[in-house]
Amino acid sequence: MCFCCILYSKSLDKYYIGSSCENLQERLRKHLSNHKGYTSKTKDWIIVYFEKFSDKSTAYKRELEIKSWKSKIKMIELIKRSAR
Repeated sequence: MCFCCILYSKSLDKYYIGSSCENLQERLRKHLSNHKGYTSKTKDWIIVYFEKFSDKSTAYKRELEIKSWKSKIKMIELIKRSAR
C-alpha cells in the first residue's frame, strides 16, 4: 500500500506534499526526526490528508498533480472535502 499525503505545520503555516510506500505513521515519524530537508525546520508536522494507492508510481503521480496546482486554497479545499 502506498500513499500520497499532505502534512501541515502550524508554526510555519506551511503544507508539505509527499508520497511513500512506507507505513504512514512511520513516515511521519521520520519527518519529525532529526534530518536535513524541508520538514526538518520544525517538529509539529501533522497528517491532514492522505490517499491510498496500490503502487508507488500512481501515488507519485498524485503528489505531482497536487503540487502542480500551486494553490494553497485549492489544497485546503481538498483537505476540507475529505473531512466531511
